[in-house]
Amino acid sequence: MEFKDYYKVLGVERSASDDDIKKAFRRLARKHHPDLSKADDAAQRMQEINEAYEVLRDPQRRAAYDQVGQGRRGGERFDPPPDWGSGFEFSGGPGDGFDADRYSEFFEALFGSAHRRGAQPRAAARGFEAARGHDHHAKVTITIEDAFAGATRRITLQSPELDAHGQVHLHQRELQITIPKGVRAGQQIRLAGQGAPGVAGGPPGDLYLEVHLDPHARYRVDGRDLYVTLPVAPWEAALGALVEVLTPTGALEVNVPAGSQGGRKLRLKGRGLPGATPGDLYIVLQVVLPPADSEKAQALYRQMARELAFDARAQGD
Repeated sequence: MEFKDYYKVLGVERSASDDDIKKAFRRLARKHHPDLSKADDAAQRMQEINEAYEVLRDPQRRAAYDQVGQGRRGGERFDPPPDWGSGFEFSGGPGDGFDADRYSEFFEALFGSAHRRGAQPRAAARGFEAARGHDHHAKVTITIEDAFAGATRRITLQSPELDAHGQVHLHQRELQITIPKGVRAGQQIRLAGQGAPGVAGGPPGDLYLEVHLDPHARYRVDGRDLYVTLPVAPWEAALGALVEVLTPTGALEVNVPAGSQGGRKLRLKGRGLPGATPGDLYIVLQVVLPPADSEKAQALYRQMARELAFDARAQGD
């Protein structure tokens, strides 16, 4: 995807104040709003302006955007860092009147999770009226082993905050959290009262941790199902064999049926990620040929070629 230069969209410098950003947004909105402009691209242009304003008007999103965008230019190829969002808290959702279904791919990659969850709107307290604090949202990355067994993890979260002079600083805090057994990718763990403080004695908001699974060298995850590749020798696939396979809960012996081909899937019901309805473990067979790196091996291959009369390219006809 392309990196979006939100400052360029609004026509302001990176050092622009909140007032500068608001004035730029209002000026551009009067010019490009589809109700006021007859330009063919007015709606698209207004959408870009809205999106840029949503990020730059919010001190938390702006600080995170500035951090990930250091040294980048608009239009250049961009992929979020692998650990993007882990440890960052964001509060608040899109402003009123903004069509959340039309965020760009770039915005979705950086901030999409919070607005899809329907984050708490910015509730301004009137006078000394008590108000509940904002919910905060962050990501936590765990291993497949953690998802099977559960885990306790100490995490460090950072929230961009404004000081009395309008400068943005990152405030860090540590939490010890419990990862429940059977948690799945995309699931949210709610930590009650760990969001933003309440106003005038109001209750604090909650912290929602969205679970991400760390890519595994052996297993591929699809919902609650797991896939693992099992290398087998040609004679094991052809004649059948009892073969050991490693699973997240330990080694198992599985029966490879005679006449198996590479790519065949063997299903172990209920051996996937745990849950009320556990997933399945799919073993994908990979037939591995012995190397013909000796005279004896080459002779055996020649003998097979003569005696089996096997045409691999005719098998799909």
